[in-house]
Amino acid sequence: MNILLVNHYAGSARHGMEYRPYYLGRHWHAAGHAVRVMAASFSHVRTEQIQTSGGITAEDIDGLSYRWYRTPPYAGNGVRRVANIFSFVGRLWREVTQLVREFEPDLVIASSTYPLDIYPCARIARRAGAKLVFEVHDLWPLSPIELGGMSRRHPFIALLQHAEDYACRHADYVVSMLPLAKAYLESRGMAPAKFLHVPNGVELSEWTQAAAALPALVSARIEELRAAERFLVGYAGAHGVANALHQFIDSARQLDGADAVLVLAGQGPEKPALEEQVRQLGLSNVVFLPPVPRAAVPALLGAMDALYIGLQRQPLFRFGVSPNKLMDYMMAGKPVIQAIDAGNDLVAEAGCGVSVPPEDPQAIAEAVRRLMGLDPKESLAMGGRGRSFVARHHAYPVLARRFLAAVSAP
Repeated sequence: MNILLVNHYAGSARHGMEYRPYYLGRHWHAAGHAVRVMAASFSHVRTEQIQTSGGITAEDIDGLSYRWYRTPPYAGNGVRRVANIFSFVGRLWREVTQLVREFEPDLVIASSTYPLDIYPCARIARRAGAKLVFEVHDLWPLSPIELGGMSRRHPFIALLQHAEDYACRHADYVVSMLPLAKAYLESRGMAPAKFLHVPNGVELSEWTQAAAALPALVSARIEELRAAERFLVGYAGAHGVANALHQFIDSARQLDGADAVLVLAGQGPEKPALEEQVRQLGLSNVVFLPPVPRAAVPALLGAMDALYIGLQRQPLFRFGVSPNKLMDYMMAGKPVIQAIDAGNDLVAEAGCGVSVPPEDPQAIAEAVRRLMGLDPKESLAMGGRGRSFVARHHAYPVLARRFLAAVSAP
């Protein structure tokens, strides 16, 4: 089967997020399928941007055939990001005939976070006689409406809504990472039988092979904390407003003297404000570390005693969440403190940690104290339940087979 996967933000192990197209594609390739990934040259979530030569740059990565469309850079969510989106979609429109003739896809997956790529993808699928899949990461335009405060009457929102409705009506299948999105998508015109939930996952090989060593400075700082017999509560990833890290740091005030240290590794636009917060509060039990390479993440998480994940309280999460970060935490085999209010609760389902209300420093501090009080064997068992749960339900080999089996049905 020839699989055309269109994802504006697709990355790879080298380029960084988004990882999902890369991991699914690798397993489809290993099963004997040809996979072509269409992505933009610039994406705000990548750690390494694509250096293009001309309008399209071809690159083979681990058996996957990437085509990078040159798009303009941007920062934030303003006009330049919209220009970046239209640049990518416009280029895809212009390449419809070439893609059909050159690649002859059997399956076309429209997988960008926004739904506007559904139009050229539908054209490609029709001309090639291929099945069309609409993959839902976030619900757009509901996300910019509820999270960004945009008006439903805004022209861009109206355009997004038309695209989402078109996708729900015309796609052969709708694959959602959000477990509770089915009723909403039905309200936008999707036939119930089209729905398939395929959550985010982990690549097991990254956790079964020896982890890459931590950078020397990071390793030395962690060893210093461990030598002082501190209980390390780690956070690894983007430092943004949505991650509810200010409340995490606020919990450190209530943990003063408890031999607990909050360790935040990563980078992001909110990091300077978080560092200033620590200075203003005079906290000595919060440590900031730089981001580490993807291959060293298992070593970083494995050095912690517990791990924190939080999100701001948002009504949009009623449809459920599927954070990549949580999958990594669970694979690390460490107890998880989850401060998220969502329609699903993977931590409770797996029995691998403590779920507390979002944006509640006192509740976070109480969860830390609870985990500090666990018997070491109980803590190990709690973390082990998370690892087993993810290996059974969220491993990419399992997800890749489930995805293709469902959309390949006659």
